[in-house]
Amino acid sequence: MAIAYATTGDQELKQRGDELVAALAACQQPNGYLSAFPSSFFDRLSSGQKVWAPFYTIHKILVGMLDMHEYAGNAQALQVAVGIGNWTVRWLNGFSDAEMAHILKTEYGGMNDGLYRLYAITGNGRYLDAAHRFDQASLFDPLSGHRDELQGLHSNTQIPKVLGAARRYELTGEPRYRRIAEFFWETVTRNRSYATGGSSNDEFWNTPPGDLKGQLGLYSAECCVAYNLMKLTRHIYAWNGDPRAFDYYERTLYNARLGTQDGDGMKLYYYPLQPGAAKFYNSPTDSFWCCTGTGAEEFARFNDNIYFRDHDDLYVNLFIPSELDWQERKLRLRQETAFPREPLTKLKLSLAAPTTFALNLRVPSWIGSGARVRINDQPLDVFASPGSYLTLQREWHDGDRVEMDLPMRLSTESLPGDDNLQATLYGPLVLAARLGDKGLTRDMQYCGYDAAPKPEPKPWPAPRVTASGTNEAPWMNVLSAQDLRFEAQTRDGKLPVAPLNQVHGERYAVYWQTEPGALGNS
Repeated sequence: MAIAYATTGDQELKQRGDELVAALAACQQPNGYLSAFPSSFFDRLSSGQKVWAPFYTIHKILVGMLDMHEYAGNAQALQVAVGIGNWTVRWLNGFSDAEMAHILKTEYGGMNDGLYRLYAITGNGRYLDAAHRFDQASLFDPLSGHRDELQGLHSNTQIPKVLGAARRYELTGEPRYRRIAEFFWETVTRNRSYATGGSSNDEFWNTPPGDLKGQLGLYSAECCVAYNLMKLTRHIYAWNGDPRAFDYYERTLYNARLGTQDGDGMKLYYYPLQPGAAKFYNSPTDSFWCCTGTGAEEFARFNDNIYFRDHDDLYVNLFIPSELDWQERKLRLRQETAFPREPLTKLKLSLAAPTTFALNLRVPSWIGSGARVRINDQPLDVFASPGSYLTLQREWHDGDRVEMDLPMRLSTESLPGDDNLQATLYGPLVLAARLGDKGLTRDMQYCGYDAAPKPEPKPWPAPRVTASGTNEAPWMNVLSAQDLRFEAQTRDGKLPVAPLNQVHGERYAVYWQTEPGALGNS
């Protein structure tokens, strides 16, 4: 609600958020404790008894309050957050490092991240110290030494911890925490992610880095993993300005996040990659998963990360219709585009007075040949390499217009560890074979709390196509670039193909089984 209000200015959203804050504040105990279960759950946690993730829930409430304070200006929310922080500080007192190591084996969300945020707002060093106690040596020590020891770990449990490490680096400048976050991001996005940008199978990393063979399951790619990796990407990019970070962010946005919600707002828990699977969503009354909540949050923040600044210079990283109001520079920038249904974007600048600065346009790694940039309809005779920035340094005037071509091309990407399984992309869009809805019932698409379709679909063989020996996809034809319609020539005939994020209510396949040989005419 806080983020949606900040995005839209919708007063009803703010009112409902304020009402929730007040209701939760009325439930908060005098000692600051606030959760949906008795504090005795924490006694079970500290004594080693079975209990599910009490700090995970505290973290969600804490950051919700911080969001209401930061994005919606709710002062009471900060008071509630301070109460939670004070209770946490007191609870942590007296535990040895060895005892904390045992406590931290139970999922605790991003308690370190939330407490660092509370410290940044209040300046109270108690929260900085408390956040530091959530350092998990068994995770952080290998990462700080650039060692991927993630096999066997629950995927989404780890990412909020690393977000806390990233926040600590930003607040303290300690290089160890930057190493932790950067190496983690690098190994997960390069070695443990599918073509969609998603990661995990049945919530875990089951294999060594660089080997996802056998991981295309019905429960591949828990949606919360992609959500948290995108949050981490924002931190990483803010430190180094590496355009590769936004190649990943854009890929994940279009393929692991868009397409995870149906027309009624029901959301995915898993993003199945098993050939022949269909998407299965939460139901209105019988399930509300972690990925339902984070999905609602993320769908409210799709205007985030389009633009960045570096001192006085401006970076355009995503091609999304939007308007930037940079008040300090007295600059408005309006971006108009129908990307990816049209291969270009247009920028119009409104300025109070002529101003000199650099406008940096991301040239994505997927861009095809023939791209040009025009300023006030005049083409420039220079461009930049894919995976870099085109920097336009000049004196800008009110009404200046910039137009950049974004030609898209077909490409392939192998599944790490299995070169014979390849995904096909058109620009940043992962394409999926449309396999129809035969035998697919509503009960198999809308699930109860256990997040499993009933009955589970049997695996289908991946569509078989002819390998080319390059990163091109000779089996794929573009029928309509504007409508994003494609057709694949497989060993068993032609198949309709569409961007994965547009496939709903039918079975699909993302990875293609490649075989040597020559295709006949199609």
